[in-house]
Amino acid sequence: MLKRLPLLLLCLAAAPVAPATAADYPSRAIKMVVPFAPGGGTDVLGRIIAQRLAEQWGQAVVVENQPGASGGIGTRAVAKAEPDGYTLLMASTGALMAASAALAPEGHFDVNKFFAPITVVAAPPYLLVVNPSVKADSVAELIKLASEKPKALSFGSSGIGAASHLSGALFEKDAKIEMLHVPYKGTGPAVTDLLGGRIDMMFSPSTTVQAFVAAGKLKALAVTGAKRSKFFPKVPTVAEGGLPGYASVGWFGLLAPAHTPPEIVDKLNKAVVAIMATPDVKDHMAKLGAEPEPQSPEEFARYINADVAKWSALVKEQNITIPGAGK
Repeated sequence: MLKRLPLLLLCLAAAPVAPATAADYPSRAIKMVVPFAPGGGTDVLGRIIAQRLAEQWGQAVVVENQPGASGGIGTRAVAKAEPDGYTLLMASTGALMAASAALAPEGHFDVNKFFAPITVVAAPPYLLVVNPSVKADSVAELIKLASEKPKALSFGSSGIGAASHLSGALFEKDAKIEMLHVPYKGTGPAVTDLLGGRIDMMFSPSTTVQAFVAAGKLKALAVTGAKRSKFFPKVPTVAEGGLPGYASVGWFGLLAPAHTPPEIVDKLNKAVVAIMATPDVKDHMAKLGAEPEPQSPEEFARYINADVAKWSALVKEQNITIPGAGK
């Protein structure tokens, strides 16, 4: 009997592991990858969701920042992770754009081939903010200033291909101006340099600049949405400020690797949607200038594909090279 024991153990070790099910999920810690440096909008919202999920389920939800390639490095890492619900991605417009260039270099990106969308968390307009030293108090004045001195004004972003970059590229195209783009490895570092006057302006998630605008350390010239934000009712849209037709909205949302069991995706969706509906989280997000925008996984997938298609057309037209394309 003792001689047969090692063989029995070997057979047990080789036996297939039962797939994860919603009934026992989560039974261990979950990793949430944020593909940008700490302090940016994706990071802030990701940590809110992670904390609430941990409280609700009694399991740790560990946020891991993996910046680089405009969010593409962390995003691609999650696409290759085990589809068991224990690796999640807090993504954004720019992260999916950066990843799509590498995951689908031939074009026609379909998020469902690489990810299991869970839900959008927020889809706020960006704020066009400038350092107080910039001699412009409106969009029209900013355009005039940039027209007089091509590439004299610099705008920062969280990386090439990020929504903060694409919003600026769209602004340049529509206004027929040229500015100097300065990419960073996240919104946080870019805002730091904006506050220090090392760059002039930025199209930033309101979550990261609202407090600085309130304190007078930055000037908010416009919101990038098609209509005014209820959080900044006195700030005009870019279109109102002098660039008719301009509109740019970023999004933040939760995804898992493709082929994650649908019942786990559904459980995550219901949990996050419930979290976003709680008064304290809604109040917390309102203070950050964000509003919950929950969707079903199917709705979120359609939203992502339409968004990537829109920005891909601009990237092609403006000859923007997305980092990591073809890798």
